[in-house]
Amino acid sequence: MSSIVKERCVPCRQGAPRLTPEEICELLPSVPGWSVQEREGIARLERVFQFKDFAQALQFTNEVGRIAEDEDHHPAILTEWGRVTVSWWTHKIGGLHRNDFVMAAKTNSLLKK
Repeated sequence: MSSIVKERCVPCRQGAPRLTPEEICELLPSVPGWSVQEREGIARLERVFQFKDFAQALQFTNEVGRIAEDEDHHPAILTEWGRVTVSWWTHKIGGLHRNDFVMAAKTNSLLKK
């Protein structure tokens, strides 16, 4: 598991720099299964997680919510029957920050529990 999962989110102020494309390429291997998607002109980390039913998908959603609250960094989450789509980006800067990769790694770690 990547060491990024052990990091904590740092407070991010409006105007903080977004990650460069080179920094994103460097960090992406640390979060297997995630891809960068652009939505409404904003780069986001996104991954779809598959589950055997709605109950497991909802349980995972709640676990993602718990780690989001712990780190005070919150994703967009779409919970459906058998799948959960999680999107991380930093709202204050309108793009990707290292915090988003930290949270994607923490989200991945939930599957190993």
